[in-house]
Amino acid sequence: MFATFLIGLREGLEAALVVGILVAYLTRVGRRDVLPRLWMGVGLAIALALGIGAILTFGAYALTSQAQELLGGLLSLLTVAMVTWMIFWMQKTARTMKRTLEGGIDRALSNGGAWAIVAIGFISVAREGIETTLLLWSMVQSFGDAPAALLGALLGLAVAVVLGWLLARGMVRIDLRTFFAWTGGFLVVVAAGVLAYAIHDLQEAGALPGPFTAAAPIDPVTGAVAVGWAAFPFGWAFDLSGAIAPGSWLATILQATVGFMPKMSWLQVIAWVLYMAIVGTFFVRGLRRRPVRTHSTAGTQSAATDAVGAGVASASPAPSSSPEPSSSPEPSSSPERQGA
Repeated sequence: MFATFLIGLREGLEAALVVGILVAYLTRVGRRDVLPRLWMGVGLAIALALGIGAILTFGAYALTSQAQELLGGLLSLLTVAMVTWMIFWMQKTARTMKRTLEGGIDRALSNGGAWAIVAIGFISVAREGIETTLLLWSMVQSFGDAPAALLGALLGLAVAVVLGWLLARGMVRIDLRTFFAWTGGFLVVVAAGVLAYAIHDLQEAGALPGPFTAAAPIDPVTGAVAVGWAAFPFGWAFDLSGAIAPGSWLATILQATVGFMPKMSWLQVIAWVLYMAIVGTFFVRGLRRRPVRTHSTAGTQSAATDAVGAGVASASPAPSSSPEPSSSPEPSSSPERQGA
């Protein structure tokens, strides 16, 4: 429940911030008359996400067990790809998101197309909606039909909506950079776990060699699939089912947070380690690559960060809409600049 709560909160807040920026800009330029079109696009995006979730949930019942495992594994791989892309997309474009969205609104208004505003609302929310649906579906599949997982996601989305509204009203201020940095790191770990479970599904379906196929090495003493180094690479890497019972609260927490399962194959472990090593390294480098803020620009950049969350909610032009003080460059000899 906690893991899906954080996912719902993170993805829901992203969508809420985007919608807040669009609504605030249309209000500021005096075009509240097109807000119904924007909300229509947002509603269509939500309907699409719910429709995909319904198709995946109820459509799987018509498939054979092997087909369900294969479908689950492939969709989990797609989920990992989407989550990874969105993590780095947010890390790269968060600082220019507001300007990009407002530019899209300007072009739509200048063309005078009603469907252009609908499309902006749809596209802006559909990305987070589809990603959230696939991620939650993959996690629920790995837990079994756990109502707590869905309840956690709904609570996270509800908190995100309330928090987005408070940010838009200027009633609360949070450091969005820190929030997205921590939740982005959490999503990297979650995606690694989803990848490991995707490998498990594909091995069960026979699409990948593993403990469920003829490629599995057999322990000559017990006659079961081997465990440990002797089972490399298509057997079980470890089996801790005796110490951590599958389905127990501890196993559920570990699987939801770090992707750990009491019994994992070598391919699962290798996939988890490689994903964490590669994606985790690039994610941390992306955080460190951000320029160090000096005292002269700290206030401006902090205001810009808050503007992303608040969406410049007032109808009157906000102070942050003035040009950035790039005309007065910092001295190149500054120790902080050299450090950056």
